[in-house]
Amino acid sequence: MSFEEIKQLLLDKFGDEVIIGDETGGLQPALLIAAGRIADVCLELRDNPQTYFDFLSSLTGVDYGVEANRFGVVYHLASIPYKTQLTLKISIENDRSADNLPAFPSISHIYRTADWHEREAYDLAGIFFENHPDLRRILLPDDWEGFPLRKDYKTAEYYKGIKID
Repeated sequence: MSFEEIKQLLLDKFGDEVIIGDETGGLQPALLIAAGRIADVCLELRDNPQTYFDFLSSLTGVDYGVEANRFGVVYHLASIPYKTQLTLKISIENDRSADNLPAFPSISHIYRTADWHEREAYDLAGIFFENHPDLRRILLPDDWEGFPLRKDYKTAEYYKGIKID
């Protein structure tokens, strides 16, 4: 299926509110999905015999910058039997406060690889995934403060008496 056919399939299934835009100017086109519907869209794309996106090859947390106050997640899906790829993007505004992490639905129940990808996005970008079965740090120590891939992250001078910078 072409990008436009996949887009139309999703519009027919979920209505106009599920796709909030698209990006077709780059090397790999992307569908901008309403954040709360990402699990529904991924499940449909995986289970529909016309698309069969059976593999989540990558999931990345994105900080769009301090001025934008926007965080997002980029999903790279692949259909191994159909030899096709699709990029999905979701984003929300967030005030960047430590007690109000940007939150998105987990897709770990749809793609098992999302379990570790979502943990990495949580650990490094501070993105919370609702209903994730084991959301905790995966690369940094449990007591690490902050999220190193955020645009406003300030590196600590020391960690447990060891000079970092």
